[in-house]
Amino acid sequence: MSGTAGTAICVLRCDLRAHDNQLSRPALCFQVLHWAQHNADFVVPLYCFDPRHYLGTHCYSWPKTGPYRLRFLLESVKDLRETLKKKGSTLVVRKGKPEDVVCDLITQLGSVTAVVFHEEATQEELDVEKGLCQVCGQHGVKVQTFWGSTLYHRDDLPFRPIDRLPDVYTHFRKALESGARVRPTLRMPDQLKPLAPGLQEGSIPTMEDFGQKDPVTDPRTAFPCSGGETQALMRLQYYFWDTNLVASYKETRNGLVGMDYSTKFAPWLALGCISPRYIYEQIQKYETERTANQSTYWVLFELLWRDYFRFVALKYGRRIFSLRGLQSKEIPWKKDLQLFSCWKEGRTGVPFVDANMRELSATGFMSNRGRQNVASFLTKDLGLDWRMGAEWFESLLVDYDVCSNYGNWLYSAGIGNDPRENRKFNMIKQGLDYDGNGDYVRLWVPELQGIKGADIHTPWALSSAALSQAGVTLGETYPQPVVTAPEWSRHIHQRPGGSPHPRGSKRGPAQHKDRGIDFYFSRKKDAC
Repeated sequence: MSGTAGTAICVLRCDLRAHDNQLSRPALCFQVLHWAQHNADFVVPLYCFDPRHYLGTHCYSWPKTGPYRLRFLLESVKDLRETLKKKGSTLVVRKGKPEDVVCDLITQLGSVTAVVFHEEATQEELDVEKGLCQVCGQHGVKVQTFWGSTLYHRDDLPFRPIDRLPDVYTHFRKALESGARVRPTLRMPDQLKPLAPGLQEGSIPTMEDFGQKDPVTDPRTAFPCSGGETQALMRLQYYFWDTNLVASYKETRNGLVGMDYSTKFAPWLALGCISPRYIYEQIQKYETERTANQSTYWVLFELLWRDYFRFVALKYGRRIFSLRGLQSKEIPWKKDLQLFSCWKEGRTGVPFVDANMRELSATGFMSNRGRQNVASFLTKDLGLDWRMGAEWFESLLVDYDVCSNYGNWLYSAGIGNDPRENRKFNMIKQGLDYDGNGDYVRLWVPELQGIKGADIHTPWALSSAALSQAGVTLGETYPQPVVTAPEWSRHIHQRPGGSPHPRGSKRGPAQHKDRGIDFYFSRKKDAC
């Protein structure tokens, strides 16, 4: 550190983590605090609840931050404050635009020599960074930035400048796996520099302060977890070391019910409560000490998807939000709000779609398999503007990540990074493959519980007598389908692959040869 006393303000956004005292090894790569510790006498970790995050979405004005993500964020902020307090610091919390709050703190403290933050990739976040730089320039304060949100560092990519980034994920993955390296995590000291004298930490707001109610936790949820680094690290410990679930991840990742079919890292990754590099290091350790197989690799494979969509956002900028997408395709998207309401409320009359959408509405979470299907249904079967779905996910998903969300919706709509033309999911085949006995649909669409076995996926194909026996009246107790695709009929009385099967026979999720073509909506983004 230089001989001149100074204060560094660390503006935290999607990097809500620090070193965990319970770990015996270097933990999370937290460059912002790490730099400040070595370059200032006083360090101010700062989180701002930016009012722009609580307005409406850009095109359709759905609530930008819905109740599930807001609760998870509040829990994560509270957890980080508690962690920092154990290290002799705390998290300063303010409500306001970061550039305005930082300007006020510079004026108030009079000793600020640096403002430090992680760089982001998309326009709203870049606008904040521009504002921070302008404020610092006006006050003669140094700006120090870092890149820390991805597994592979931006400067280590074999594609420079960024416009050389491949438009196909497989090309990107192979190039990184053959020649790039993952930087090691950084160790945080046990004791942090104190806040500047006289600075108050501020209160953490409540759900009510944002005009929202704390959502009731649905007992059926596949993600009953709390926000924060502490919970994230506990989840990794459980999934890797306590249960060895990671060793069978590739076989279970397409599950639909329960906590353990996937890592569930995505919500914590989205807020930076856990570092992708830390997950990487733990995978390497697990492979050395226990086993290395396709499942342990697949966690990293999906972390790379998360990286890829972030770098795609750097390459294409605002175009990831454009109606015409990355390919500038003119597609006559519909904007039928009544049809959209059927989709978002789980009233399409297609049980596999409805079950997934009801799970999202009730819990803020949906499986990766579900996200692929409901997105394909909205864009390919209903022909609705893909941004309607993207913004609805932005509002509700607890694991919303701007780059992965919009990158995947572009992919689903056929105007993004999909090398195959006109990819479309068959809702009936998908239901039969991944919910063969209908247990998932029965969990979320209870009005169809009387239908036995796989018949639950196509109630409109049942006889009047069968429906009556199940207590179902189409158009009254459950909707008629808003659309039926001709290709669905091939699977109503067939197993996946075309062989007849007894309807109602119990089958688990089908195992398919993976070719790296699944959509990876906000998962670990990754391994969730």
